Amino acid sequence: MPGLKTIKSIQASLAKWYQQEKRDLPWRDTQDPYRILVSEFMLQQTQVKTVIPYYQRWIKSFPTAKILARAHEASVLKHWEGLGYYSRARNLHRAAKMIVKEFQGRVPDTWDEILKLPGVGRYTAGAVLSIAFNRNVPVLDGNVKRVLSRLFCIRENGSNPASENRLWQVAEKLVPSGAPGDFNQALMELGATGCLPQKPLCLLCPLNAVCRAKRDGVQAQFPPKKIKTAAKKIEVSAAVIQRNGKTYIQQRPQKGLMGGLWEFPGGKMEKGESPEKCLEREIMEELGVQVTIKKKIMTIKHSYTQFRVTLHVFICGLKQGRIHTTCCDQWKWVSLKNINQYPFPAANVKILKYLNLNSHIGHTNKS
Repeated sequence: MPGLKTIKSIQASLAKWYQQEKRDLPWRDTQDPYRILVSEFMLQQTQVKTVIPYYQRWIKSFPTAKILARAHEASVLKHWEGLGYYSRARNLHRAAKMIVKEFQGRVPDTWDEILKLPGVGRYTAGAVLSIAFNRNVPVLDGNVKRVLSRLFCIRENGSNPASENRLWQVAEKLVPSGAPGDFNQALMELGATGCLPQKPLCLLCPLNAVCRAKRDGVQAQFPPKKIKTAAKKIEVSAAVIQRNGKTYIQQRPQKGLMGGLWEFPGGKMEKGESPEKCLEREIMEELGVQVTIKKKIMTIKHSYTQFRVTLHVFICGLKQGRIHTTCCDQWKWVSLKNINQYPFPAANVKILKYLNLNSHIGHTNKS
């Protein structure tokens, strides 16, 4: 670690740069701990430009923890629709209920108490406490890890607990006793806008005079690259089953991937299966009915953290049988004008958009 003089230089340089260069973001216009908490939940594993419209819509509908705590989960998930990692939405909803019930409607302002909130870990706790309550605690996200690794040529990337703890220790030593929230935001801002993973903008960096990686010309070597596992490729068929002007949808089990969201039925293709045969088999297994495949309407490619999905989508009618299923929490026949009230995973949202633009498909004839 550098000496006190260098630390003071880093703090001063970052403070000046941040005041001049920081982006105008909606959650920076408030000191409301609840709104800062919302922004930090949304910013977990999601880019700023993606979060902004979601944050603005969320605050309009749920401006306080009390209002969020009273909201139905379906409404909460609908507001989160398309943002991904839906456990964040459910945890934020649960956190709001705890804030109201156990903390009299106020976001807790101590380390031990804020960590009791569902979905709040070390990073989110540090961000909220430093930004909203001026507590002298560090933050460590992917951007900060990269800045620290290059700044001090630390061969750590946070890929294991020991590596993560070392970076936390470095971050903690840098936090100033005054304006810790601005300092933490400045570190994150520098990583997001200047100290980029590839081709960092070193000439514009406020810390280039003290950055060891810049001095030695080894920026590309820091932080050390993480070993990535190749994403698994999956092919899936889905059915838009229509009957008497309504469409069948089902709700995923609460516990599990994308729990509580609604979807169109279907499943994974087995080896040697065509998308059509897969669909017929899956619908019989899931719903106990036979379908008539009328038309393939789209093929969707969608990426998740661990896998890549190719989704084949078909308009279908009921051929034989009566729906009975135990693979979902509940199922419904809904009209197209009402279907948009339900929260769907991102890939299914693309199907909804298609149906809304082509509302005549499949509904002119009873099936």
